[in-house]
Amino acid sequence: MGRSRYKFHEHGYPYFLTNSVVEGIPIFKEPEIVKLILEGFLFLQHKREVELYAYVIMENHIHYIAKGNNLSEHIRNFKSFSAHQIIKYLKENNKNRALSQLKRAKLSHKVESEYQVWTEGSHPIQIFTYEMMAQKANYIHYNPVKRGYVDKPEHWRYSSARDYKGMEGVLPITIFFG
Repeated sequence: MGRSRYKFHEHGYPYFLTNSVVEGIPIFKEPEIVKLILEGFLFLQHKREVELYAYVIMENHIHYIAKGNNLSEHIRNFKSFSAHQIIKYLKENNKNRALSQLKRAKLSHKVESEYQVWTEGSHPIQIFTYEMMAQKANYIHYNPVKRGYVDKPEHWRYSSARDYKGMEGVLPITIFFG
């Protein structure tokens, strides 16, 4: 059986990851929900010893480069915990439209919850070289520019592009090139 392109193969390497909201629902337009994602990243860094090299939070997905032991398990737990926190926030703030969208988007085999926030999988791509790391980080940082939201990557608040320009970002990261 051949290796799938989208599996965690080896520890010790960073991975480019994407987590998307079901049906592209733009729940990350809510700053309080973005804050939950940032807190989740901080938890991974400080409690699970996951190194975060680059990230961007868009309105309906996140891209990031991370490395750590048991990364697959940590990402699965991050998605589960963040989904619960997002649902809790939406309920507490009567965000009924978003809740109904997440309820309608839930896959039928997902019986443990009334809602589904994340699509299945993280589409991990193992990064083997410095050049590949730089290419993936640039892809991440230019995401908001390609969408027409900003003119320069460092203008997007929820991205590590600021860190790579020597500016203070909203989340600590491990810089791999300067």
